[in-house]
Amino acid sequence: MKRGSAAEKRWFAAVASVEQCVLCGQYGVQVAHRNEGRGLGQKSLPCNTAALCPACHYEIDNGRVLSREERRAMMDKAIVLTHEAMAKAGILGIQG
Repeated sequence: MKRGSAAEKRWFAAVASVEQCVLCGQYGVQVAHRNEGRGLGQKSLPCNTAALCPACHYEIDNGRVLSREERRAMMDKAIVLTHEAMAKAGILGIQG
């Protein structure tokens, strides 16, 4: 998916349409990118994003409570839960 493309924007809008944080249930989400393997200013693929509240997003990106491995595992879980929420809502499906 090309950066800034219409498809990328649709994906981000679909993630943002998940109203509750997939980790804690708080209303009001941000589209959070997976940071592993990326440098400053580089974003992961759109499919590696999750619907997170600001507190969970901060904890995964900058928190001091969890280890790096625990934060990465939490983000992986959040991505899967976001995909599940989008599928349940009929936003994410298989074409063809």
